Amino acid sequence: MAARTDDVGYDQLHHFVAAGVWDSSPLEVALLKEADRLVGDQAGFLVIDDTALPKKGQYSVGVAPQYASSLCKTSNCQSLVSVTLASREVPVMVGLRLFLPDTWTNDPERMKRARVPKGRQVALTKPEIAIEEIDRVIASGSRFGCVLADAGYGSSSAFRQALSERGLL
Repeated sequence: MAARTDDVGYDQLHHFVAAGVWDSSPLEVALLKEADRLVGDQAGFLVIDDTALPKKGQYSVGVAPQYASSLCKTSNCQSLVSVTLASREVPVMVGLRLFLPDTWTNDPERMKRARVPKGRQVALTKPEIAIEEIDRVIASGSRFGCVLADAGYGSSSAFRQALSERGLL
């Protein structure tokens, strides 16, 4: 019988993840190592993109009226920065980080109620999140030759400068 999402084990895991008690870095390191083994290549790419998850409610972390590219309009959703290591025709997603809009970062009580980890209760732009993720991938030793991102990132001079500083532009 498949485990249900309302089982005690799931609730406990959710509590640890939401409270920031669970450290995902060992899993992220293992994922990056395997991704590099599969597709890492100096001729490969690190692809930065946005992902939107439409939501009806207001209590899921990060939900706010935001532009959802998949819907081609502003809608109530969560927005995430995705990072994919790719070579030839094979992509391997290696990161997915939640973007917190101002309506969240300007409301410490709301973040506390939602159990947003202290280290994530910071206002960051999507390009800033992307640079953090790029640095994490670089630190892992994963191989890629260039970064691909859409115009939303390319229009950020700080993002382009950070890529240039890392020899990726």
